[in-house]
Amino acid sequence: MKATYVALMAAAGIAMVGQAHADEALAKAKNCMSCHDVAIKKVGPAYKDVAAKYKAADVPKLAEKIQKGGSGVWGPVPMPPNNVTPDEATKLAKWVLTVK
Repeated sequence: MKATYVALMAAAGIAMVGQAHADEALAKAKNCMSCHDVAIKKVGPAYKDVAAKYKAADVPKLAEKIQKGGSGVWGPVPMPPNNVTPDEATKLAKWVLTVK
């Protein structure tokens, strides 16, 4: 029984890692990484800093900012609107909040 539990947990971990990489791939495909980095501030904030500031309950708010853009939260440089679907914006927001 214990071996089955360990195997299930390992499979869940692998699935989550695969999803995290898929969403990072989406961020790269949508050119998010042109202005953002996982660990360091570029034009926009580092994703680890965004993850430290926001909670899972903020996903809809972040998804909307990803789609429509925004300004004033992280400094004077505005984030332009992005060509993403609502589903893609939500996936990206959820992924950003997992970055540590």
